[in-house]
Amino acid sequence: MTGAGSNRREFLRWLAASGAGVALAGMLPGTAAAGTGEIVVIKGVTLIDGTGSAPRRDVSVVLVGDRIAWVGGSDQVPETGAARVIDGRGKFLIPGLWDMHTHGADLEEIVPPLHLAHGVTGAREMWGYAENRATRDKIERGDLLGPRLVLASGIVDGPVTLLGPPVLQVSTEAEARAAIRAEKAAGAEFVKVYSYLGPEALRAVADEAHDQGLRFSGHWPYKVSHFEASDLGQHSFEHFFGVSVHCSSRRDEILARLKATPFDPAAPRDFFNLARRLEFESVSSYSPSAAWSYFSRLRRNGTWHSPTLTINRIVTQPAETHKQDPRLKYMPADIREGWAIGIERFAPKTPSEIVLHERYYQETLRLVGAADDAGVGLIGGTDCLNPYTFPGSGLHEELAFLVEAGLSPLRALKTVTSDAAKFLGRERTSGTVTVGKEADLVLLDANPAADIRNIAKIDLVITRGRVLDKAARRRMLDDVEVAASRPPAPGASTRIQSPARRGCCC
Repeated sequence: MTGAGSNRREFLRWLAASGAGVALAGMLPGTAAAGTGEIVVIKGVTLIDGTGSAPRRDVSVVLVGDRIAWVGGSDQVPETGAARVIDGRGKFLIPGLWDMHTHGADLEEIVPPLHLAHGVTGAREMWGYAENRATRDKIERGDLLGPRLVLASGIVDGPVTLLGPPVLQVSTEAEARAAIRAEKAAGAEFVKVYSYLGPEALRAVADEAHDQGLRFSGHWPYKVSHFEASDLGQHSFEHFFGVSVHCSSRRDEILARLKATPFDPAAPRDFFNLARRLEFESVSSYSPSAAWSYFSRLRRNGTWHSPTLTINRIVTQPAETHKQDPRLKYMPADIREGWAIGIERFAPKTPSEIVLHERYYQETLRLVGAADDAGVGLIGGTDCLNPYTFPGSGLHEELAFLVEAGLSPLRALKTVTSDAAKFLGRERTSGTVTVGKEADLVLLDANPAADIRNIAKIDLVITRGRVLDKAARRRMLDDVEVAASRPPAPGASTRIQSPARRGCCC
């Protein structure tokens, strides 16, 4: 060890002298913040910094308040009685995780604590409405403990839709532009588009979103090819819907059929079922040249994929597969009931359906690996609260599925750390363990680079510089279980059953 540094001010002076002063000018001696932020030192840890680089042994990381103040060799850190020292020997430090496709943050006693308890310190909330905007604001003010939230607009769909309120239904250019302007004014950070949005309205959404300084992401709008949507600027496609079609030798035939088939207001799910059946059939006609042209186009346009393999795995298995999951104790009864109903819409029932669904899922895994090999950006997300897709722990499953698809553990981890931050335009403040970035970290008891399943072996979580140790996380989970067991407040059950509270994709 070098130096004595027995008090806070001396330790902060050491930080300033070590070169942290530029990145942390607001925290170091002579500033008001220097007297308020807690100092935390994680000593002797193996660092996996989120860049994809190999793990670094015997590193110490210093936090001041809600920022990373210093990263370096453990032998360089002076002693200080003013810091909380965490022994990192034998442990592994990673950036806080981002779940890049989530729902239901406004279920405040359930979803935010489940995210944090499992190391998810940031979430891209994919259906914006007044209640979860209020939740985001509570978290930012410090009134509620929860992950950082990046909120979508309300979901923008066509005049025929599979969704209920508060979906935004538009049919003309004027309606689409007005909806985007209103959502920007309400606080949307990007626009979410949906499956039945027509070509004219999609072009208006793309144009108005650009004028408003917003990106747009979402489902594959069935009447428009991925090529066209990507050319218009769609930032991400969710769920890998349509990828097998666009990698098929039958692509033009299938797209033409979908374009020619009208949406039926009296039976809106019929079109979805048709599209799903054509997707399942398309895996039999994979074309390497079609796949290469498709992935190359997306890479050039900067369009990413959010495969949400967690929900894809669930809906391609028989309905009873997940109905005894022990994590159901963390879900309120009405959500559990909604899940039991919702899974029946998708789950295979006959032996032939089970074989077909399994083949489709395995091809999805292969195509996720192919997209990664082709340089298409990938972001990891779960699609919680869709059936049996759990906040927090679901992201651990997503990472395991990405590794099953062919990504290395470190590459999979990037999809929910530095790549997630890059996608969100937050790479200067989030995603890696770097001086000046947000103090969102996870300390693990085992090495995720050796086995991605070790991501679940959490010692502690740090969110905005606040340390949640094992005891604190256990209390959080116990509190969630208690909250889930209470009957809903009068009038709440209808809201929880609404699409916005159970996810957008079932």
